[in-house]
Amino acid sequence: MNQFSLRGIKEFWGIAKLYWLGDEKRGALLLLILLGVLLLMNTQVKVLLNNLQGDLISALSARDRLRFWQGILFAFGGIIIFGFLNSGYGYVREIIGIYWRRWLTHHLLNQYFKNRAFYDLNIFYKEIDNPDQRISEDVSNFCQQSVQFLVNCLESFFVVIAFSIILWSISQKLVFALVIYSLLAYIITIGFYGKKLTKLNFEQLKKEANFRFGLVRIRENAESIALYNGILPESHKVKLIFNEVFKNFKQLILWTEVYLNIFKHQFGYLPWIIPALILGNQILSGEIEVGKVTEAGGAFGQVAFSVNLIMYQFEKFTKFAASINRLYIFLIYFKQLEKNTSLTKNIDIVNDDNITFTNLTIQTPNYQKTLIRNISLTLPIGQGLLITGNSGSGKSSLLRTLAGLWDSGTGVIARPNLEEMLFLPQRPYMISGTLREQLLYPRGKTDLSDAELYQVLKKVNLADLVERFEGLDVDKDWTDILSLGEQQRLAFARILVTKPKYVILDEATSALDADNEEQLYNLLVATGATFISVGHRPTLRKFHQRFFHF
Repeated sequence: MNQFSLRGIKEFWGIAKLYWLGDEKRGALLLLILLGVLLLMNTQVKVLLNNLQGDLISALSARDRLRFWQGILFAFGGIIIFGFLNSGYGYVREIIGIYWRRWLTHHLLNQYFKNRAFYDLNIFYKEIDNPDQRISEDVSNFCQQSVQFLVNCLESFFVVIAFSIILWSISQKLVFALVIYSLLAYIITIGFYGKKLTKLNFEQLKKEANFRFGLVRIRENAESIALYNGILPESHKVKLIFNEVFKNFKQLILWTEVYLNIFKHQFGYLPWIIPALILGNQILSGEIEVGKVTEAGGAFGQVAFSVNLIMYQFEKFTKFAASINRLYIFLIYFKQLEKNTSLTKNIDIVNDDNITFTNLTIQTPNYQKTLIRNISLTLPIGQGLLITGNSGSGKSSLLRTLAGLWDSGTGVIARPNLEEMLFLPQRPYMISGTLREQLLYPRGKTDLSDAELYQVLKKVNLADLVERFEGLDVDKDWTDILSLGEQQRLAFARILVTKPKYVILDEATSALDADNEEQLYNLLVATGATFISVGHRPTLRKFHQRFFHF
C-alpha cells in the first residue's frame, strides 16, 4: 500500500513541479490563492446552512414561529451567496487547469521535437506507445484531474476543520467515531482495491490507444488495403485489438461496479446512522434539542465525505494515477534521450562546406547488422554524387546518417548545417495546408511574389494546379488529391523556392517519366546546388560528376 501511494506521489510531483516551480509559477500561485479564499468562504457558508438546518428542525419542534421564519430568511440568503461562490471557484479551477495544460503541452511538444525525439520515439523506442495520446488526452486529464483533486483536498481540509469543531461541541464521541470510520475506509480502499484498479486503468488507456491507432492506420492506408483486397485480415486484426479492449474493460467493470461499489455504498451510508446512534439517548432523554441530531448528522456526513474523498472517488483516482504513470514515463524517456545524446555519439558529425565521409561504417540502430563498412569519399561544392546499388544495400541508411537520424557506427561525416540542406524522400511529405505553404515548406518564408511562385510551378509542369484549385491559398488534403508523380514534382519545386545550397534526393523522381525527370534535374543543376542522388536509372548519370555503387 505504501509503495503504491509513495510511487504515485513521486511521479505526480515529478510532473507537477515543472509548472509550479517554473516560469509561470507567480501567476499560477496567485490564482491558487484566490481559489483557496473562495473555497474558505464557501465552507463558511456550508457551516451556516448546516447550522440553520438544525435550527429550523428545533424551531419546528418547539413551534417557535419567529425563530423558524428568521431561519428561512437567512437560509435563502446563504443559498444565493453559496451559488455565486460555487460558480466563482469553479471558474478559477478550470482556468488554472487550462493554463497548466497549455504550459505542459508546449513543454512536451518542445521535448518531442528537440533533437528529433519524435523520430527516435517512432523508430527505436516503440515501447513508448501512442505519444499523440500522451500529449493530448493524458496531459488534459492530468491537468484537469490534478486541479479537481487539489480543489477537493483544499475543500476537504476546510470542511474537516470547520465541521469537526461543530461535532466536538455537540459530542466528543462523534469525533472519535469519525476517526475510526475514516481509518478503516482508507485502509480497505487503498490496500485492497488500489493496485488492481490502477493496473486495470493503465492497461485500458493503453489498449484504447492501440485500438484507435489501428483504425487510424486503416484510414491512412485505405487505398493500399483496398487494392490488396486485404479486408478480411485487416478486419480480423482490428477486431482482435478491440477484443483486448473489451476483456480488460470487463474486468474493470467487475472491480468498480461490483467489488468496489459493494464496499463503497455499504460503508458510505454509515454516516447517516452513526450520529443518531451516538446521540439517540440524549435526544430521547431531552438533554439536547432534536435539531442537534440533524445538525450533527449533516456535519458528520460532510466531514466523513471529505476525509474519505479517495474512497468515494476511487475509480477517478485510479484513472488519474494511470495517466500520471504514462506521462511520467514519457518525461523520463525525454530525459534519458537527452542524456544519451550528450554522452554517446558513435559517428562524429562536423561542420564543413564540403560533404565528406571518412572511414565511415554504418550499422543498424540495434547494432546487429553492418550496412556500410569503412567508406571514404568527398563531394566538392557544386558537384553531384550518384549512389546506386541493390535494394537493402544501405543507400537510404547513408542518407539517414548524413541527416543525423542514425549515429550507430564509426567514422566522421563532414557536412554543412542542416538549415542549408534540403532532403527529398521518395514519397514526399505533403503538409496539411495550402498550396503556397506546400511550396514554402520547410522554410515558411520567401520573397517570391504570387506570379513568381506560379512560374516555379510552371517550370515543374504543375501550372494547372493554380487553375484547378483557384489560387495558392486553398487548403486541401494534397496527399489524397495529387498523384505520387505530382507530389514529387511539387517537392522539387521547393528546391526552386527555398534555394538550398545542398540537396539530397532519395529516389525523388522514381514516379516520373524520363522527360519530366530530365527537366527537373536540369533545373537542379542550374541552381548551382551541391547534390547527392540515390537512383537506379542510367539516365541520371549525365547529371552527376561522381559515382558510388554499393
